[in-house]
Amino acid sequence: MATAILVRHGRTTANATGLLAGRAAGVSLDEVGRDQAVLTAERLAAVPLAAVVSSPLERCQQTAQHILDRQAGAPSAPVESDLIECDYGDWQGRSLTDLAGEDLWSLVQSQPSAVVFPGGESMAAMQARSVVAIRRHDAAVEAEHGPEAVWAAVSHGDIIKSILADALGMHLDLFQRISVGPASVSIVRYGTGRPSVHATNTDGGDLSWLSKGIQSGDAPVGGGAGNKPH
Repeated sequence: MATAILVRHGRTTANATGLLAGRAAGVSLDEVGRDQAVLTAERLAAVPLAAVVSSPLERCQQTAQHILDRQAGAPSAPVESDLIECDYGDWQGRSLTDLAGEDLWSLVQSQPSAVVFPGGESMAAMQARSVVAIRRHDAAVEAEHGPEAVWAAVSHGDIIKSILADALGMHLDLFQRISVGPASVSIVRYGTGRPSVHATNTDGGDLSWLSKGIQSGDAPVGGGAGNKPH
C-alpha cells in the first residue's frame, strides 16, 4: 500500500487560550502555529506527495496550504469531511479548565469508547469514520500512483490519535496514551496483512528517506537494518 503521513494542524488561537474549538468556524493558526506549519512543510518538501488531503476546517486547510506551497509538484488537494474534528456538542467553545470539572471528563480519559459528548458525537463514531476515510484515501492513492506513493492527511489531534490507535492495534480506551502535538508528523503504512507505524508525533528531523516510499514485506526478525538513505 501507499504511505500515509498524518499531520496535525499548527497551533491555533483556541489552543493558545485553552478553549475546545471543536468545529467552530473562524479558528485559525496563530503566529506560532504558522511557524510550526511552515517547519512541517519544509520537512515534507523533500518528499514528493501524491496528495494532501485536509479536514474542511480552516486551521487544517491553512496547514495543508503551507505543505502544498512547498511541494515541487502539484499534489491533488481534496477536502475530506470525515477527517473533521470530533463533534464535541455542548462542550464546544468551553475552556478545558471548566470541562475538567465535568463528570464526563474522567470517562474521556479512562474509557473514551463509552463517551458520547452531550449534543454531539461519540468517540467510537469519530474513530470509525476517520479510519475508514484514511484507508479509503490510501487505497485510492495506491491505485492511481502505485505502492511507493506517499501522501499526507491534515487533521486534528483526537482524529489522528484514534487513527494511530487503530493502526497500532490498540483499543480506543488506550488512545490517550498517544501524544500528537501541533503540526506533528506521524507515518503509517497499511500493508496487506496489517498496518505498520513508522513514526508518531515527530516535529523535527529529515524525512527525505520517504521520497521513494517504504518498502513492503514482512517485519524483519530482530528489527532489520532500517531504511536506506536516498
